[in-house]
Amino acid sequence: MNRRGFMSTSLGAAAASTSVPFPAAAQEASATAKTLNLKITGLKTFVVHAGGLDWTFCKIYTNQGLVGLGEGSVTSKEATVAQAIMEHERFLVGKDPTDIELLWQGMFRHPRWRGGPILNSAISAVEIALWDILGQALGVPIYKLLGGAARTRIRMYLDVGGTPEACLHAKELGYTACKTGTIEPDHLLIEPNRVVREGARELQEIRKAVGDDLDVAVDAHGRLTTTMAIDFCTRVEELDLMFVEEPTQLEDLGELELLRSKTKTHLATGERSFTKWGFADFCSRHLVDYIQPDVCHAGGIMELKKIGVLAETYRLNVAPHNPNSRVSMMASLHVNATTPAATVLESTPRNSALKNAPELLRTTPWFDDLFNGQGPVIKNGYAELPSRPGLGVTLNEEVAAQHPYKPNSRPEYRFADGSVADQ
Repeated sequence: MNRRGFMSTSLGAAAASTSVPFPAAAQEASATAKTLNLKITGLKTFVVHAGGLDWTFCKIYTNQGLVGLGEGSVTSKEATVAQAIMEHERFLVGKDPTDIELLWQGMFRHPRWRGGPILNSAISAVEIALWDILGQALGVPIYKLLGGAARTRIRMYLDVGGTPEACLHAKELGYTACKTGTIEPDHLLIEPNRVVREGARELQEIRKAVGDDLDVAVDAHGRLTTTMAIDFCTRVEELDLMFVEEPTQLEDLGELELLRSKTKTHLATGERSFTKWGFADFCSRHLVDYIQPDVCHAGGIMELKKIGVLAETYRLNVAPHNPNSRVSMMASLHVNATTPAATVLESTPRNSALKNAPELLRTTPWFDDLFNGQGPVIKNGYAELPSRPGLGVTLNEEVAAQHPYKPNSRPEYRFADGSVADQ
């Protein structure tokens, strides 16, 4: 069957399957897809150097010519993730790509070793690509297969630099929320009192500049000790922040519980948590106001959806972590579209394709070429629901080859005595 006939045959069945609620829609779509006799024939990875970071992509190929695209970017570990993705090829080849839940369970559970940023990011990249294949096969956007839209548009916040000017530009672009970073080391040196004091002062300047009608969040990047986190969050209480992101590390949830008891500042965390099991404890204990799973790390599209159901159960907000490419962006949009608890989504200049943006928010021009001009449509701080079949974005291999992988390392932050600081 040629591609045109293949697509037209599947459209009618897809329309019927998307009119029923999740999970019935996904079940009916999977049953319809079974008749298409799709089989996985191979995998390929691409690591693209995008300036100060690298992106890790995978493509899954099928016997019907459909190709799915996924992402599992992990800063400073991109080549390792790419190899972990390819470890799944011997398991996947010959299998039906529309058996997404079954394949996810096999990738997660069969190898015995599970969890962590590398293994979960590899599974996430593969899983996103599988959903892309299913959506293309049925001729509908992925969110239609997850139960359909829970909203008519998706609120975004723009991740900007730590200056009042950058936050003002976000407001001028129509965004109703932005995220900044004011917990900044001085030449890799973290001086606790100075970092907290100056970080709080800079936030005060931002709030004064933008007024009260722009929600402002701040990312602490896990750089604060327990004492620093308590000091910082209590200092900024009067600023009515949307949230302070990663004020602590997650090894000991007692630390987060202590901070929670000391401040009324809204808290957020979760970009370094994996799967629904990683989120269950701090959701059930209401340790934060916003959870931030990352579709590229937490387990992929369906796992992000399940985490969203967990958040809805405990009446928490979902604000997915989304600093990577437009592949991550589109995957996150599909989940946010269908998840009642998903109140806002992170956006960066590099994955938003900002038009007519000020210089400090402009992205690298070739990013448009890398994704064939495709990506999210954002107007006045809200993303439109995806409209293209599948994920809604493709990767140009020729452009990717022009920007090959270049190893990079995370900054090596230290305290004044030379000891290693967190990040």
